[in-house]
Amino acid sequence: MRLLHVFRLSAAAGAIALAASPGVALALDVAADKAAVDQVLDGEYAHLDALYRDIHSHPELGFQELRTSAKLAAEMRNLGFDVTEHVGKTGVVAIYHNGPGPMVLVRTELDALPMEEKTGLPYASRAKQTWNGTETFVDHSCGHDIHMASWVGTAKALVTLKDKWHGTLMFIAQPAEETAGGAKGMLDDGLFTRFGGKPDMGFALHDAPFAFGQVRWISGVESSNADGLEITFKGRGGHGAMPNATIDPILIAAHFIVDVQSVISREKDPAAFGVVTIGAISAGSAGNIIPDHADLRGTIRTFDNAARAKILEGVRRTAQAAAAMAGAPPPVVTLTANGKSVYNDPALTARTAAVFQAAFGDKASVNPAPTPTSEDFSEFVDAGVPCVFFNIGVYDPARVAAAQAGGPPLPVNHSPYFAPAPEPTIRTGVEAMSLAVMNVMQGA
Repeated sequence: MRLLHVFRLSAAAGAIALAASPGVALALDVAADKAAVDQVLDGEYAHLDALYRDIHSHPELGFQELRTSAKLAAEMRNLGFDVTEHVGKTGVVAIYHNGPGPMVLVRTELDALPMEEKTGLPYASRAKQTWNGTETFVDHSCGHDIHMASWVGTAKALVTLKDKWHGTLMFIAQPAEETAGGAKGMLDDGLFTRFGGKPDMGFALHDAPFAFGQVRWISGVESSNADGLEITFKGRGGHGAMPNATIDPILIAAHFIVDVQSVISREKDPAAFGVVTIGAISAGSAGNIIPDHADLRGTIRTFDNAARAKILEGVRRTAQAAAAMAGAPPPVVTLTANGKSVYNDPALTARTAAVFQAAFGDKASVNPAPTPTSEDFSEFVDAGVPCVFFNIGVYDPARVAAAQAGGPPLPVNHSPYFAPAPEPTIRTGVEAMSLAVMNVMQGA
């Protein structure tokens, strides 16, 4: 169903009213509220910038975010929140009561990625941690450090402007988003039973490689399903000069990596989104030894259940066929659901979109399609909380325009060169999230 939105905007006061589906109405002085948030930011930004650079320089992997979570917990206590640490292992829950009204969840993530940063920034990470038994560099190359600074800045703005809203804030800092276990861990640890009940609605943001100052959203399906893929191909090891005496699992793995793409190109509905990516291969110890096994790890992304089922079945069948073709034992195929698609509540999205359009003008727009990335923020949606998940840009508009004109491409999230422009990105994050929250907590 397509929602038709009608906006009436007063340029003088910035007051807007929204008529969408029945029961949705809004009267909000967006211009005044945005100016008030900006005033808070003017006095607070130096602190937020220092916080961002510190977190960026000291990233931590999922369920290892001890320093990061302690730092955010201290920030929230200083703002007057009731704070509980170690929820779902390393998560933080911060509650702020401000009279009767709805309870609103605002989420940030804590974790970084197991990769080396190559941005050359003066505050670049050189941190290392253990990942799957091996020491690795760690980098906030997905932008969770931007999210955390925006989260703290939003908390500061809302506490400072508490005469403009009423209700209860549930600010959560979630561990292990990258491995899709943190949200479920917090829910299993009583997030919606220990802290005053299930929130009435929730919000989260994510930075993305478009121009800073811009805000984007989409109603309905926002992101993809994610399934993890792990395959062990078994062979028979031996001398590299005598392959006839062996069964080469690396060759089997190579056949699979190429052949599995035919599931995407020849079996899946061409109109349906679907991706199979092999991101890691581990096999062998020397160039003149054929090993006895090869391990693959990857990810599968889809929007709809029919495409997902088709691809999962195709991955299994292709792996078995590659092994059978070589006369090898059956492979061990493990497919793990790592997160369902995030669904943005249409009514809440319409209400939030109206505020964004009034606050940011032509810098606010609808995403043309769901994003192919995945998010375990879906756990909160699936638990029954109407939510909106939106995006903010990170790059200088001139740099974006140059890339669109054929210049140097923009590093995307998870690139070792991903480097958001901190101040305009964090400011937009605080503005957008503060306005979204105040919008649903006014008039109580």
